[in-house]
Amino acid sequence: MLTKQERRNKIKTRIRGKISGTAERPRMTVFRSNKQIYVQLVDDTKGVTLVSASSKGLEGGTKSELAAIVGQKIAEKAIAAGITTVVFDRNGYLFHGRVKSLADAARNGGLKF
Repeated sequence: MLTKQERRNKIKTRIRGKISGTAERPRMTVFRSNKQIYVQLVDDTKGVTLVSASSKGLEGGTKSELAAIVGQKIAEKAIAAGITTVVFDRNGYLFHGRVKSLADAARNGGLKF
């Protein structure tokens, strides 16, 4: 029987084998801790983070509402940096709850994936 972390790492490895970010279409990776949510756009060819945003310092609302704000923030920063399309990497997390609200907000903000 796998623990939650082992299961997530197995899914994460499978996903990362299939997707990779470039300068034109970076990988949008999500990390979710118990209290915060972090997102960054990564160019895997150079191994650099192009843009990042997190819920640190934000107050009020549920965790899903904060995730939506972070999604909106990353979309604004990405468009300002000239990035319109990304590859979404859910990092082994299921696509619901905070991860889904972040992705939907980023789509509404103008990112395509």
